[in-house]
Amino acid sequence: MAEKEATVYIVDVGESTAKCHSGRTISDLDWMMNYVWDRITTTVATGRKTATIGVVGLKTDGQHSPSMLLTDIRKLRDVMKPSKTTEGDAISSIILAIDMIERFCKRLKYKRRIILVTDGKGQMDSDGIDGIVTKIKDEGIELIILGVDFDDPDYGVKEEDKDPQKIENEATLKHLADRCDGMFGTLAQAIDEMSIPRIKIVRSNPSFRGDLKLGDPEHYSIALTVQVERYYRTYVARPPTASAFVLSTALLDRREAAESATLRDGESSAEPADPSANLTSVRNARSYQVDDKDAPGGKRDVPRDDLAKGYEYGRTAVHISESDENITKLDTDAALEFIGFIDNENYKRYMSMSNVNVIVGQKLNEKASLALSSIVHALFELECYAIARLVTKKGKPPLVVLLAPLIELGFECLLEVQLPFAEDVRSYRFPPLDRIVTVSGKVVKEHRNLPSDELLDAMDKYVKNMDLSELDNGNPLESMALEDSFSPLLHRIDQAIRWRAVRPTESLPPIPKILDKLSHFPERLIDKSQSSLKGLISVSAVKKVPPRVKGRKRNRDVDKPLSGLNVDELLRGEKRLKISPENPIPEFKQTLANTEDVSAIEEAVKQMSVIMETQIRESVGDVNYDRTIEGIGTMREELIAYEEPGLYNDFIRRLKQKLLDDELGGDRREMWWLVRKNRLGLIDSHALDISDVTEDQAREFLSSRPTAKKAVI
Repeated sequence: MAEKEATVYIVDVGESTAKCHSGRTISDLDWMMNYVWDRITTTVATGRKTATIGVVGLKTDGQHSPSMLLTDIRKLRDVMKPSKTTEGDAISSIILAIDMIERFCKRLKYKRRIILVTDGKGQMDSDGIDGIVTKIKDEGIELIILGVDFDDPDYGVKEEDKDPQKIENEATLKHLADRCDGMFGTLAQAIDEMSIPRIKIVRSNPSFRGDLKLGDPEHYSIALTVQVERYYRTYVARPPTASAFVLSTALLDRREAAESATLRDGESSAEPADPSANLTSVRNARSYQVDDKDAPGGKRDVPRDDLAKGYEYGRTAVHISESDENITKLDTDAALEFIGFIDNENYKRYMSMSNVNVIVGQKLNEKASLALSSIVHALFELECYAIARLVTKKGKPPLVVLLAPLIELGFECLLEVQLPFAEDVRSYRFPPLDRIVTVSGKVVKEHRNLPSDELLDAMDKYVKNMDLSELDNGNPLESMALEDSFSPLLHRIDQAIRWRAVRPTESLPPIPKILDKLSHFPERLIDKSQSSLKGLISVSAVKKVPPRVKGRKRNRDVDKPLSGLNVDELLRGEKRLKISPENPIPEFKQTLANTEDVSAIEEAVKQMSVIMETQIRESVGDVNYDRTIEGIGTMREELIAYEEPGLYNDFIRRLKQKLLDDELGGDRREMWWLVRKNRLGLIDSHALDISDVTEDQAREFLSSRPTAKKAVI
């Protein structure tokens, strides 16, 4: 369970905070609130009910505005405005915050914190500081004081021509923070550190609790059994996902009632101030249909329980009865059992298939911890890994895992990672990179596709110049330390969410430098490697590929190939009119390239249409579907390039109709599903401006699909 927290923010909203100082373009209050909002939204984003927040306004207008519990961020944003008074004592506000924490937390275990953000102006009563220090220590409260333009020589902040009253107040607050063992600093440092992503400390729950077995304890008394627990060691952090919301039914009912009723004396129906209060989460509802000619619309709804259960095997749904499915399930008990042991050097790192977990002894069980420690030290001394069978829960399928020893100062455990079964291993053979073996078996070591010694030397020099390590007295330093490397995606999205929570209409802030630098090469390395890069380009004969020219293909000059040999030009003398089913795609492209007549293009499309339909009709299952999809995609690309959208649109309309009417060798609805998946619908005006098909028409054409046939029991 997460630790309970109680934090009170004291924010100075006096009249003086409405002004701008030290060259800033925003007021001192807005500058302070940047820090306060960042801390508050970070706490709210965790969603923890045990993290409570209170806010105290210092130097507010009126009497007794002691505090408010943060129940609505936007409501708090409207309250935090500069006041029209300078009356208010920061020391007294700390006393009020102490009282709030004492009354709320009582004697329960809480992590207590008071954060005072002020510009340091106005009168302060330093009498009674001794009592405040004693109370803060007794309550175990952490005191943090941050000031606008407070002097900090270590951070390089010093305000010139500072008011004597502010100098005295700074000294008083610093004296208070030091005596309370708290923190005192300038707000500029806190604002700058906001850009550094905060590392979230996660307390994970065990994913397995059970026995680690060596041997069978039920049949052999010498078998070993150790009570262990399993926790995550590494886990992928993902940004929060988006959620879908709609207007709540209660709000719609209120609106309908308000519209049907006559309002008295100009009254209007009130809605909640917070727009999020009008929303409710979207809920999905599923319905299942089968073909039925007697039912309205040709479809009949059936209950889910009447449908047969099946699994995907490739693109085919395979039915399996419950009795047959029970045979495939293993009757397993939760346990971690040793299978065998291997030498460290025999394990290949690419065999790891999961995140790393740690196996530790059961909590508060010294005997189990001692037994596990013996196993860890034995594996470490023998330089071995253990192979084990893991079942995390009764009835679950077993996993094969690797157990490696880890010994650190004050901590010992087994590292666990999942291993593949034989069916998970795919062995691929690739030709060697340093030689070419001909068909006759001759080994060629000098070839245009093999790197020369000059090219290898140039590449080696370039790689060395791009080395990220820096030398310090001859010793390399780590340029990108793990603790300084953050996920730009994760932390940028988190920053954007927290910013938008309190500033719904403002543009997002710039990307922090600490995240932006991870997306670019260091400037010093780019400058250092320029000469070696130019040499590498020269030796490898790299040439820039000309950009693809848009426009009418048959009415423009063909770009000269980089090799200087134009194969299309050689074939242009022999105009191909017949497209063979054995090699349709290249021949279709050559036919279009060797003609400038629209009628010839129509004839080529007609031949390709016949070939595509024949492939579908003669396909055994889905054997020819991939070839057909590739052919349809080629037709679409080429006819877009030749600006003939009508020819393709007519073809795809006919093909769809034949597929849905079962005119191409029976039920070929799966083929239409592949057409939709690969987005091979109509060519609309967005893809080609001369097309007479709108985007909505193309979307509607592609979205219409047949209902999959389902077996009814």
